[in-house]
Amino acid sequence: MTSEPQPKLEKAEWTAADFDAMGWHDNAVHALAFEPALPHPGRLLVDLDYIIEWVKPAPPDSAFKFWICPATLVFDAASDLVVDADLTAQSFELSLDAITRSEPDEHGIRTWSLAGHEFTAVVRAKGYRQHLRRRPVLSARQRLTPEQRGGIAFGEQGFA
Repeated sequence: MTSEPQPKLEKAEWTAADFDAMGWHDNAVHALAFEPALPHPGRLLVDLDYIIEWVKPAPPDSAFKFWICPATLVFDAASDLVVDADLTAQSFELSLDAITRSEPDEHGIRTWSLAGHEFTAVVRAKGYRQHLRRRPVLSARQRLTPEQRGGIAFGEQGFA
């Protein structure tokens, strides 16, 4: 499966300024962390598999492949978090459908909506940072194995 050329990445760390160039459709979510940061609002950290590129199948193949990086999505000075999840008769394999944002209020704070296939999370924050922790891996699935991603992690250092 390594015959595909590895995608060129502009950078390993992205911010809310890159929002229009990013997409989270079908990105696997492995864990959420809520970090208090008193006396200020806390932080929301999301451990996910960020799909860098969907690779169209070449005949005779009929299935897409995916270039994926394990990533940490961080909302600093986050507040007003609301999470709704229903995993009744479901596995714990969560994935995002999209992330949307509101217009900023008078303080520059936006409402960010993480709409998943099995959950939603809404949080208020000025922006985010997303760190791609490892180089992309080509996968036949839209999620990496624990070994490929280095387990659950919330590292905030992009790969070199």
